[in-house]
Amino acid sequence: MLLSLIILGILGGLITGISPCILPILPVILVTGGADSARTASVDNGQTDTVKDSANNVQALFSRRSAALTNTTSAPTQRTASRWRPYQVVGGLVLSFSLFTLLGSVILAALHLPQDTLRILGITFLIIVGLSMFIPPLERLLEKPFAKFSQLGAKRSTTRGGFLMGLALGLVYVPCAGPVLAAITLAGATGNIGVETVALTLSFALGTAIPLLIFALAGRSIAERVKTFRTHQRGVRTASGILLIALSIGLIFNVPAQLQRAIPNYTEGIEQAISQGTQNNIISSSAGGAISTCRPDEEKLQDCGSAPEIAGGTGNFNTKNQPTLANLRGKVTLVDFWAYSCINCQRTAPHLNELYAKYRDYGLEIVGVHTPEYAFEHEGKNVQAGIENLGIKYPVVQDNDYAIWRAYSNRYWPAHYLIDSEGKLRAVHYGEGGHKVTEAQVRELLKAANPQAQLPDPIHKDDAQEQTQNTHDARTPETYLGAKRAMYFAGHGNYSSGTQTFKPTDRLDIDHFDLNGTWAITPERIEPQGNDGTLRINYRAHGVQVVAGGSGTIEVRRNGTTEKIHVDGAPNAHHIVRGDEQSSGIIELKVSPGVQLYSLTFS
Repeated sequence: MLLSLIILGILGGLITGISPCILPILPVILVTGGADSARTASVDNGQTDTVKDSANNVQALFSRRSAALTNTTSAPTQRTASRWRPYQVVGGLVLSFSLFTLLGSVILAALHLPQDTLRILGITFLIIVGLSMFIPPLERLLEKPFAKFSQLGAKRSTTRGGFLMGLALGLVYVPCAGPVLAAITLAGATGNIGVETVALTLSFALGTAIPLLIFALAGRSIAERVKTFRTHQRGVRTASGILLIALSIGLIFNVPAQLQRAIPNYTEGIEQAISQGTQNNIISSSAGGAISTCRPDEEKLQDCGSAPEIAGGTGNFNTKNQPTLANLRGKVTLVDFWAYSCINCQRTAPHLNELYAKYRDYGLEIVGVHTPEYAFEHEGKNVQAGIENLGIKYPVVQDNDYAIWRAYSNRYWPAHYLIDSEGKLRAVHYGEGGHKVTEAQVRELLKAANPQAQLPDPIHKDDAQEQTQNTHDARTPETYLGAKRAMYFAGHGNYSSGTQTFKPTDRLDIDHFDLNGTWAITPERIEPQGNDGTLRINYRAHGVQVVAGGSGTIEVRRNGTTEKIHVDGAPNAHHIVRGDEQSSGIIELKVSPGVQLYSLTFS
C-alpha cells in the first residue's frame, strides 16, 4: 500500500510539473534558477577569469559586495556562481509548497492569521526583490541583514539567495488539482496526517521537482551559450527584475490563471489514467452509500440510491440560504465540487454557466461546492472574487470544513454529481470534459421529471441533428483528428494511435477526410513525420478553421489557389475559408513536420 502511494505520488508530481499550470512560473524558474548559476567568462589582460554570475540576479541580494555596485577601473571582481543554485531554487519551491499545502491552513488557523497571509508575503517578497535588481540603494539596504553571511565568502552566501527565492515561489505556486493533491490537501486541512500522507507528500514533491529542475538546468545551459547573457549582464539583470515584478502583479490580478485557461490541457489523457489508478489507493474517506455504487463517466444514467445531503457548509454565495436536497426536491440538481484557483475547474465553469442559463427555467439547479485546495481559498473575499471573475450565477456553498466533500467521498477538482428530481444519484463525472454527455443526461432527467416540458435545442447537437437541422444550409460537422474521437476518416490505413502510413482514397465522400504520407497519431492530434504529409477534406460550410499548434507551415490548396499559414505556439484556430455564402469542395492541407493538427471546425 505504501509503495503504491509513493509511486502514485511521484507520477502525480511529474504530471503536474509538465502540465499547463507550470507555465506562469516557468520563465522565473529558467532565469532565477538557471541563468543565475551560469558561468560566464570575463577577460582581463588576455586572461580568462574565474566564472561569474551570468545575470547576477536574485542571489546578488545576499552576496553582492558594495564594490561590485560601483563603476571602477580595477580588474573585474572574481565571483563564483553557485552551481547548486538550480537545486536550491527548486528545492525551496517544492519544500515550501509541500509544507504550505499540508500544514499551512492548520498553522495559520492556530496563529489566528488570515488564510492568505503566506501568499501575500510571497508576492510582496518577489516584488521587493524585483525592484532591488535595478535600484542599487534598495539592494544595499536589503543586503545589510545578510552582511555577516557575505563576509564568510561569496560562494557560501550565494547558496542562500536561491533557496529563499524558491521558498517565496512555493508560496505563490498553484498547480493543477488532481487526486494526489486532493488527498494531501484533505489530510492537512483535517489534521489527519499520518505516515501515508507524509510519504505521499514527499513523493509528490519529488515528482514535481524533476521537471522543474530540468527547466532550471536548461536555463543555465542557455545562459552559458548565448552571448547576450555574457555581454549585457546589467540589461539581463534589469529584465529579470521586471519579470519578477510582472509575475507578482499578474498573480494579484489572476493573470496566470487566464493564461492557463487559454491553453489546452495537453496532459488531460495522462491525468485521467493516473486518476483511474488512484481510485483504490489514495487515502481519503472510504466511499460508501450511493457513491460506491455509481460508476464514474458512464453515459447511461444509473440508479445509485439516495444522494448524500448538502450539509455542513461554512458560507453561501449567490443565495441567502444554503441549498439542501430536501429543498431542491422536484428539481434536477448538479453538485459541482470546485476551487477557484483550480485551472481544471476554471476551464469547466463556462460550460456550467451555459448549462445553467439554458435549463434553469426548465427545472435544473446547479450547486457549486467550493472546497478549498489551498489555504488562501478559505477566505470568503477571495472566493467571491473568483465567482465574479468566472461569471458564476448559480448558488455556491463554501465547504471550509470539508463536510460536504467527505459526505460525497470526493477526491477530485472538479467533480460532478447529477441528482434526479427524487433525490437519487444518477451519474458521476470526474475532471474536465464530458459536457455533451452531461447535457444529454440533464435533458433526460428533466423530461422524466416533466414529460410535458418543451426543452430548447441542446447546446451540444449530435452529428445527425447538425446535418438535418437545415438541408439548405447543411455543413460538415466538427471533425476531430485524434484517434480518440475521429469519425469521418475515409482513406486507406489503420487509423489508430501510433505512427502510420496512409494513402488517399480514390473517391472522397462529402464530410469525410483522408491522409497521405506518414503520420504520428495520438488520441488528441496528428502530426506528419515527413514532408509529404497531406490531409484532404470534402467540406460544405460558410467558413472553415483548422485547430493547429507547434511550429511550421500549412499550405492550403483550394479551387486552384494556394495559401500558406504559419503556425507557431500553442494550439489555436486558423481560418482556411471565410465567406458569407455557403461553399463546398475539397480542401487539401500540406502540413510541415512540427505542426500538430487537432480538429477542423465549420461555420
